[in-house]
Amino acid sequence: MKRFVEPDDFPASRKCVYLNAASVALMYGGAKRAVVEWQEDLAENGTIHFDEAAEESVFENLHVAAAGLFHAHPDDIAVASSASELMCSLAWALVPGRETNVVSTGVTFPSTLYPWSRVARHTGCEIRLARGRGGYVDPDELVELIDDRTAVVAVCHVEFSTGQTYDLARLVEACHSRGALLVVDATQSAGAVPLDVRATAVDAVVTAGYKWLCGPFGVGVLYLAPHLQGRLDPGLVGWRSHKEMWDLPADRLEFPGTARRFEFSTIAYGCAIGLARSVEYLLGLGVDRICAHNRRLADLLARGLRERGAEIIASEGGGERSSIVAARFPGKKESSAVAKYLNDAGIVVSGRRGFVRFSPHLYNEAADIEESLACIEAALA
Repeated sequence: MKRFVEPDDFPASRKCVYLNAASVALMYGGAKRAVVEWQEDLAENGTIHFDEAAEESVFENLHVAAAGLFHAHPDDIAVASSASELMCSLAWALVPGRETNVVSTGVTFPSTLYPWSRVARHTGCEIRLARGRGGYVDPDELVELIDDRTAVVAVCHVEFSTGQTYDLARLVEACHSRGALLVVDATQSAGAVPLDVRATAVDAVVTAGYKWLCGPFGVGVLYLAPHLQGRLDPGLVGWRSHKEMWDLPADRLEFPGTARRFEFSTIAYGCAIGLARSVEYLLGLGVDRICAHNRRLADLLARGLRERGAEIIASEGGGERSSIVAARFPGKKESSAVAKYLNDAGIVVSGRRGFVRFSPHLYNEAADIEESLACIEAALA
């Protein structure tokens, strides 16, 4: 059977059974080469090649690639060092006030919520959390928290611990009908779950590059809807913030009229070049195809886990499933012991919140799942 991707594209996939993309994905080989080549050239040549024109245009390929990923326009994209940085800048740009509230979940990844909590301590804004049960958040509970004073709903598209996926179109409708904005952290979905920002009408999306996008650390991407681009003052500003970046005026700051007003600083530019290569590679394969491939593996894994007495921490609803499978083994063995056994055996997974988290990606095949299930059987024995 033909493999979904060529092993040479992910050489590290030969070393072990790697089921940990939700933590750090294996990097696409072309992205690695791009990062290394840029760093070596900079070290050896300084500005001979990476001159002012090159630095000014360094994000252009990533703007285009990320726009393709989200079905947006390149002007809707901004690049920074991390998703957390971009979420912080966005939170301070929107700065919800004392008479408003921000809605999120009690199981979201901390970086999705911390920026809004920090702003709330400054302004007196209320933070409302859908707590959920057993790691699962009822979408109805989340929607019921939204009212006429809600300024922002900030959620992960896919929850990092359980893989629960939210219906963004439903959340957008609930938000916009009350005058609120929907801000989405797509770090656990971008590259693995299709996300069309124009079809769903989300207001902003942030994502890191080192998980399902198979890129490097040190780079994050923001999508900002056109209706917000001309009116937000970013919370973080720097020398790149000015619309003519090499004008370098210390006495005035005029933002670009696009999402690029959120690009403010020097970063490890090679990481952005590498992420552009990785996103281009994923787009060539098709995110729809990657999603279908990953879900087949997740279904095979979940079925095998249940046959071995595991409890899957997720909804059975097809629309709420993702590539992440979280399981525990009640009455059999502690999840931490199972995770350690698997990792010691060369099957790389994560322990999260009292369960084992599996996250297969495009470089995995059915044989990886079968090997993992056999190892789990041995661990439980």
